[in-house]
Amino acid sequence: MATGSDKARLRFLPSGSALHKLSALLTLALLIVVFSFTSSAFLSVNNGLTILLQTSVIALLAIGMTMVIITGGIDLSVGSVLALAGVVAGLSIRAGLPVYPAMGLGVLAGAACGCVNGLVITKMRITPFVATLGMMLIARGLALQLTGAAPISRLGSAFGTLGNGTLFRIVEMQENGFPRVIFPGIPYPAILLLVMALLGAYILKKRQIGRHIFAVGSNEEAARLSGVNVDRTKIWAYTASGALAGLAGMVLMSRLVTVQPNEGVMYELDAIAASVIGGSSLMGGTGSISGSMIGAFIIGVLRNGLNMAGTSAFIQQIIIGIVVIVAVYIDQIRNKT
Repeated sequence: MATGSDKARLRFLPSGSALHKLSALLTLALLIVVFSFTSSAFLSVNNGLTILLQTSVIALLAIGMTMVIITGGIDLSVGSVLALAGVVAGLSIRAGLPVYPAMGLGVLAGAACGCVNGLVITKMRITPFVATLGMMLIARGLALQLTGAAPISRLGSAFGTLGNGTLFRIVEMQENGFPRVIFPGIPYPAILLLVMALLGAYILKKRQIGRHIFAVGSNEEAARLSGVNVDRTKIWAYTASGALAGLAGMVLMSRLVTVQPNEGVMYELDAIAASVIGGSSLMGGTGSISGSMIGAFIIGVLRNGLNMAGTSAFIQQIIIGIVVIVAVYIDQIRNKT
């Protein structure tokens, strides 16, 4: 039996979730230190902003994925929904709709796909893996059918603003008449990611729906007996995941300034990996937006650093796969203790 002094010490020990998040943060710091020695350009401002830009899409997907995983589910459709949302936006612009209302329609299309996922899971009682796998095929098929598997281009310069614009960009004109970039600016996708991450964390920590998401993932039956509307909570989580996939699609297609119906393949695995590396438990009931952001940046820094070191894309996949397996193994150990 623990004595009073033992209990006092235990109160100051970090929880399993906090310890996992701390270990992920230390891993990120270690990666940054290691890659700073492999390439002198790694710690440059331009490369830091490049990592921010490259990671923003996966991190946006990871926010929604985290909410779904906390409920004890999974969403395999986000990569395909991302592509379908981009197609909806692109076709809307082609039909004469202004850019930002068209992007709004793309986000709504993503939310609709997520809502369908939630309804199939809760009303038809189909497991999340199978339901979202079906949506993955449906959304990708729709994106390819609507475009004839061809990219949608000539969408106007305004379409590229969200993905390629920056805030606080400083340019100085030189005596020879050529501009010199003093500070490249903070990419709009990074600002959008910060806003969505803060909003997601606020919802999970401060709002009733956030408490219900954790309750459903911890013990669904106990949550139901406590008065939580389990079905509505799950539908909300999957709808949020779909909407964020749609938003990620807007960012990615805007960066390309072209709608590509084949984009987003395997992105769902990166989003799941980011969530798990950041401390989300695949058993449900555990997870945080901040942890998932750390996980997303671990993947982003790994990819960027390995690219700068000349490592092939195939080796990168192997390394990230090993990282995911280790993270899940640590999660299993944590759940047994």
